[in-house]
Amino acid sequence: MELPDQIGVMILQGATLFPQSMLPLYVFEPRYRRMLQDALDSHRLFCVAMQRPTTSRESPESVAGIGLIRASVRHDNGTSHLILQGLTRVRLDKTVRYKPYRIHRIAPQPTIADEKKAVDNQMDQLRQLIERRLELGFCFPGQGGGSGIKSGTSTVVKPKDILRYLDTLADPEQVADMVACSFLTDAGERQIILETSDLELRLRHLTRYLAREIRRLEKEPPQ
Repeated sequence: MELPDQIGVMILQGATLFPQSMLPLYVFEPRYRRMLQDALDSHRLFCVAMQRPTTSRESPESVAGIGLIRASVRHDNGTSHLILQGLTRVRLDKTVRYKPYRIHRIAPQPTIADEKKAVDNQMDQLRQLIERRLELGFCFPGQGGGSGIKSGTSTVVKPKDILRYLDTLADPEQVADMVACSFLTDAGERQIILETSDLELRLRHLTRYLAREIRRLEKEPPQ
């Protein structure tokens, strides 16, 4: 799908939209209702950027996710439920407009994958970490918070089904994004994965974050 040169941006605390992931949203703020309607009337694309945690001003992180509106249900009070399917990463450039909602110029954020052997090694480590993380108990984390949305709650899924699904994915980039989206509960860590263009480095970050989470869980007393 061809991307526009500029797009409306929803800025949310703690939310990341990864390629191939599904993000349910409840849109209630007037500016984002307008943004949703404009998207539905044109390309059906929606951009979600994380709010920078270091400032109280509304300010998006430089790398965001663009998703396709797969479903949108408008309610009588003007609010809407929608489901976004992540398509790609983009870098946010100049702000074109601030009201009624922000519009930014965007540029592609392609993935660099030059070191196949290093990527394969990282993938082997990642698989082992995922198996151990599932042994310690797991449910899919919901991404929520921020102005203008509410999102879904955690969902319990059988570990064997998760592993079976990941084994069907041949693309390491897709695996990395799906694991980051599903297993990382820290918003800052998810944003780092989103921003990292080099695939081998992205996987290094991911394995380090998972290993740290596993060590923390292993030290916790049994429930």
